[in-house]
This record gives sequence, C-alpha cells and structure tokens, in this order.
Amino acid sequence: MPESRAFRVVRAVGLTLLLLFTLAPLFVMVSSAVKPLADVQGPFRWVPSTVTLRPFVDIWSTIPLARYFLNSIVVAVCATVLSVAIAIFAAYAVNRYRFAGREVFRLTVLSTQMFPGILFLLPLFLIFVNLGRATGLEFAGSREALIITYLTFSLPFAIWMLIGYFETIPRELDEAAQVDGATPVGALFRVVLPAARPGIVAVGIYAFITAWGETLFASVMTTDATRTLAVGLREYSNQTGVFWNEIMAASLVVSAPIVVGFLFLQKYLVQGLTAGAVK
Repeated sequence: MPESRAFRVVRAVGLTLLLLFTLAPLFVMVSSAVKPLADVQGPFRWVPSTVTLRPFVDIWSTIPLARYFLNSIVVAVCATVLSVAIAIFAAYAVNRYRFAGREVFRLTVLSTQMFPGILFLLPLFLIFVNLGRATGLEFAGSREALIITYLTFSLPFAIWMLIGYFETIPRELDEAAQVDGATPVGALFRVVLPAARPGIVAVGIYAFITAWGETLFASVMTTDATRTLAVGLREYSNQTGVFWNEIMAASLVVSAPIVVGFLFLQKYLVQGLTAGAVK
C-alpha cells in the first residue's frame, strides 16, 4: 500500500525533530569544549567567541586524567576478558551437556538480572573489607576489587546470551570435529567459537561498556590512586568554580574509545544480539 503524502510529511518532520534532539547536546558538548572558560561561565552562547583547543591540553594537568584513563582501561579490559572467558565455558557446558541442576543454573543466572545493582553495594564492600583483614591484602579500594565487582554485573548476562547463541550452532559441527579426533575443548575452540564470533563480540562490548561508564560502585570502591574516569571527571568542579569547557573536552576524550570501538564492531554487535534474541 503506497504511503500518503501527509504520512511522509509527518514522518519527515518527526525524524527531523528527533535528529535535532539527538544532535543538539552533542553540538553543545563540542562547542563548549572549544570555548574559553569565560564563554561557558557566563550566559550560554551557541557559537564561541574564540575557538581554542586549550581545554584539550589543560584537561591532563588540571586533574591526573592519564592515571584515571589507565585505571579505566585496566579495569574494563580485565573485566571484559574474564567475563567473556568464563561465559564461554559456562554457556557451552549448559548448552551441550545434560547434568543435575542444569535448569536451576539457567534460571539462577537469569534471575540475578532482576535485582537492582545498588542492593549489592554494601555487601560487596563489606566482603572486600573482611577479605583484606583476613589476608592482610588491600582489597577495598583496589582495582582488583572493582574488576571482580564488574565481573558480577556482566557475567550473568554474558552466560545467558551465549547459551542462546550456542543453541543456533548445530551440534553436528561438534560431533564432526570429534569424529576427526578433536576433544570437546578442541571442538569448542576450532569449530564453535569461530561460528559464535558475533555473539562473543556482543557480550564483550556489553561487558566493556558496563565497566567503562559505571560510577556508583567506582565512587565507593576506589581511592585516589585507583579512581576511574567516570568518577574522576567530577574533580573538574571545585569550591571556587567549575571548568565546564574542560569537562566537555574530557567527556569527548572519554567517549572516544567507546564510539570508535562501536563503529568498528557494530556489525558483530547487531548479529550477536539478533541471533540470540531470535532463538
């Protein structure tokens, strides 16, 4: 049925408004990042009086942004690698083998997503404090504690999603590989994982984004030495004022890894999410 002229006009107007609503905050962020501080402290101006890249230079000296950047990369990468590695073996075992408690495990993994994360803030903090007292190691405030915390966030979803994705891969591939002499683990690495690449990339992106932008747990479980970017950005505000231009510049720098990574991997992300959802 052909579309009417009125419908096309309404759709064009709606899409235009949606585009403006999406691009306006991005434009304000970019324009504020290249403004001198005087322009962002007074009345709002859409166009800067002077375009300057000084905020992108000053963001590294106003606060220890490089250290926060390193902390975020270490925490996000480690949490992602561990989450994906554990989820692969767990999902493969649940999908390919029958054992006692299999369905209970699946329901338990799924049910963990029903609880808000803030409920686990105090219990996890107390666990790390008591572990530190028992072992003499500094768990509370360490990057290791933050990695374990983010692992508990992303791992249940990663397992649940990969279980659904592995179901789309025929079992005959595993059997054919084992007939040729491969072990079950060998069949997993040589046959199943190459076919499950989109699903693995999808859960990896989810785990990385979860760890990269989280602020609540990072604000409680880090110290000055282990602070991440999401928490460290607030240090551009002090008792005397707020460096809004540097905040916008730092926000662009912080967002760059996520945006670039998504642009390169969006094909695998869409394939992974849709395949698991359809199954």
